[in-house]
Amino acid sequence: MAGKKPGEKVSVLTHCNTGSLATAGYGTALGVIRALHESGNLEHAYCTETRPYNQGCRLTAYELVYEKIPSTLICDSMAAALMKDRKIDAVVVGADRVVANGDTANKIGTYQLSIVAKHHNVPYYIAAPKTSIDLTLAHGGEIEIEERRHDEMTSINGVPVAAPGIGVWNPQFDVAPAELITGIVTEVGVATAAAGNESNIDMKTFLAPK
Repeated sequence: MAGKKPGEKVSVLTHCNTGSLATAGYGTALGVIRALHESGNLEHAYCTETRPYNQGCRLTAYELVYEKIPSTLICDSMAAALMKDRKIDAVVVGADRVVANGDTANKIGTYQLSIVAKHHNVPYYIAAPKTSIDLTLAHGGEIEIEERRHDEMTSINGVPVAAPGIGVWNPQFDVAPAELITGIVTEVGVATAAAGNESNIDMKTFLAPK
């Protein structure tokens, strides 16, 4: 992590589930956390609950406990306070799609984390396989955002928790712009913005044969 001395431990925040249960392997963002832990470089991992479907508290928290990784679960709305009141060295999240300019779609809530991280000068990383990179789309505005079922928000395990008749907006993903992303970690390297052009991470050049 930038600004850390060799051997100095780091604390990391992640969102949604990106571990073995999601990838049937080592994991992407959670794989980064697992690698930090295995190398003795992880101080603490924080995971969000990831409303409304709670992949963070149902899956990520389980994997962290199973791997005996020092970790803490927080509500989604606690991320800003966490960065203000505790030392967070990086945010590492996964990606459902990375487009040509580096804009990245991921589980709803990652966009707001990128904004909060920027405000608190916390590096914000994407961890994803190169198969998640889609060069057919120029920027994040071209990504189609699907909506999930409304009852995910209005009920919990079938028990209603919202007033009957209330309108619901439940997008599955949001898009973090490249200008808020420190780097995109893949199995073939880390893509970053060129100096002087921080609003764009040129994924086509990154993937071009060296």
